[in-house]
Amino acid sequence: MSKALVLNASYEPLCVVSVRRAVVLVLKEKAEVLHTSDRVLHSERAAIPVPSVIRLTYFVKVPFRARAALNRRAVFARDGGRCQYCGATAENIDHVIPRSRGGQHVWENVVAACRPCNTRKEDRSLTEVGLVLRRRPTAPKELTWIIVAVGTVHPHWEPYLQGADALSA
Repeated sequence: MSKALVLNASYEPLCVVSVRRAVVLVLKEKAEVLHTSDRVLHSERAAIPVPSVIRLTYFVKVPFRARAALNRRAVFARDGGRCQYCGATAENIDHVIPRSRGGQHVWENVVAACRPCNTRKEDRSLTEVGLVLRRRPTAPKELTWIIVAVGTVHPHWEPYLQGADALSA
């Protein structure tokens, strides 16, 4: 694992950083290690376990969290890489209400779609084509950015993310 989860002093997830950055924060006594991986970093005089979860020793105020950025990778993460019309492997994103018909480029109007379903739908409505959404599209949960940024969630991270429903995106 080449990333570490950074928690605020209150155990709230803040961000994901490189292992190098995590070690620097620990060595400067700005953070403490909560969990380590099975790897070890070696220097001339020391061996340092690679941290997988660290907690800041001071509280960082986070004034506002914006919505997750709407992009292809984030849509695929939210929808599990599956077409929201038929369940096949998704290759494209599709606007449920086509942009040519006034649909907006927002989380609630964009879904992952396979090529055949996307081609079949084109710029028509779901009723015109006879397609049905498997799940209504919504903006992702607050901490889904972790899954989008890293791709997978390390088992050590799960207890800190469960309270925020980040894993049920």
